[in-house]
Amino acid sequence: MANITKNKNVQSVDYNAIEAMESFNKFVKKKNTFLFSMTAGFLFLYILLPILAFQPVLQQQVVGSITGVWVYSAGLFIMTIVLCTVYVKKATSFDRAAAAVLAEYHAKGGK
Repeated sequence: MANITKNKNVQSVDYNAIEAMESFNKFVKKKNTFLFSMTAGFLFLYILLPILAFQPVLQQQVVGSITGVWVYSAGLFIMTIVLCTVYVKKATSFDRAAAAVLAEYHAKGGK
């Protein structure tokens, strides 16, 4: 394996200094809040399917011979696509916020 530390383009970063920045901590809190709430919501609805699948409420026919379980399952697929779309859009703002944190770090004399 090549030793990448011999590369002249490698910059050292003081991660402790970045971690101490208030803007970084706000960024991390905002990102974690978003990710944990999205994950918790998805898992709640996903885990609820096997529980509700055997309950009378989802065993009823909705349209023709299609029961509520099929509708709920289709809803989970739609929810997955929506969550992925929301995350991709939100990740763009996270990328901009991370770039702003790095710009602030470099403006304060970070290497």
